[in-house]
Amino acid sequence: MLTLTTMIRLGNHIRLTRTEIARFTKITGFPPADVKTLDDLDTYIRQCKQHYWGVSKETKFLHWLMDRERSRCCGSQSA
Repeated sequence: MLTLTTMIRLGNHIRLTRTEIARFTKITGFPPADVKTLDDLDTYIRQCKQHYWGVSKETKFLHWLMDRERSRCCGSQSA
């Protein structure tokens, strides 16, 4: 069975894999519903960061996890 490790992408349009949806949901507590473009993904992440706002170490770490997962989905080597 073939398992996709990164989202499917065609230009700005994306489709998150089941694994990515599960990871974002685990990190944020919110499923990335209706995420169909990179802009949608960025909006989802921004809204999650607004929900978990603050300057504590824990909040900064959570924001970093969201950014890291986005980089991982986009195939960034720096993730």
